[in-house]
Amino acid sequence: MDALAGLLEGPRARGAFMIRACFDPPWSIRIEDRAPLSVMVMVRGEAWVIADRGERSEMGVPPAEGGGRIRLRPGDLAIARGPDPYTCADDPGTAPQALILPGAECSYPDGRSLNGSMDLGVRTWGDRPDGSAVMLIGTYLWEGEISGRLLKALPPLLSLTADVWKCPLTPLLMDEIVRDEPGQEVVLDRLLDLLVIAALRAWFSRPQAEAPAWYAALADPVVGRVLRLVQDDPALPWTVASLAAKAGVSRAALARRFTELVGEPPMTYLTGWRMALAADALRDTDDTLDAIARRVGYGSAFALSSAFKRVYGVSPQEHRGRVPS
Repeated sequence: MDALAGLLEGPRARGAFMIRACFDPPWSIRIEDRAPLSVMVMVRGEAWVIADRGERSEMGVPPAEGGGRIRLRPGDLAIARGPDPYTCADDPGTAPQALILPGAECSYPDGRSLNGSMDLGVRTWGDRPDGSAVMLIGTYLWEGEISGRLLKALPPLLSLTADVWKCPLTPLLMDEIVRDEPGQEVVLDRLLDLLVIAALRAWFSRPQAEAPAWYAALADPVVGRVLRLVQDDPALPWTVASLAAKAGVSRAALARRFTELVGEPPMTYLTGWRMALAADALRDTDDTLDAIARRVGYGSAFALSSAFKRVYGVSPQEHRGRVPS
């Protein structure tokens, strides 16, 4: 598995929140649902997406151009990385008329419940079904549905314009989102996963993309080899010495170059990679902790549990319990 495939392999929606939003100006919706990831596809009209914050991601990826605000036109796509709030509106100056809260709860800005009052049919919400602005929205509600490695590689807000983003999934999603048939939730979950993977692959492939440090370091003949060794065989008992021998350099040279290009020492990266794989396995499988421990390079469930809690602040059992079945 190549590095980008490993990064994008994670999305697994489970009962994602999907809606077709239809509005007439002026309109403004503030999203405070703390969801880890939301996708917006503009079908008709235009909209602005304004992030509250313009910080860099943990991997050093900058925020969206324009200081954390982007304009969407038909065919454009935006992805918002939580948990920070953001606003969707016809104009950045329009005051919010509704709030989206955790659990897909809706309210007026003064706190009064809005649930049901803007429903327009199956997964359709807003002013009127044929509103001048139509947007498809898909939201992953739980952190366990999106790999932590992926979230850390993304800015708070990113976009792809229609001239560089040609996706055949959009018409299919437009058709499926308003259907109410057996198994429809699963169909929409998988469509959302495919949409996110295709969009992020296109985004990372842009010439101007600022990929995570480790992704850029794959091009280095020494560090790239070490990264592939670690990513392909995390269960092996790697040490700086054994990795340096495989790369054909001294331990000091490897430690210095690896830290310089990736931003952390080799063994710190290895631990993070193992923990990310363990977290994904806890989310996606029913394997025992012992089996997962062996797969990611730990000799026992106890050793994995100790390392996992140091990194994530919760035990593997608690992490698994957070993921909806």
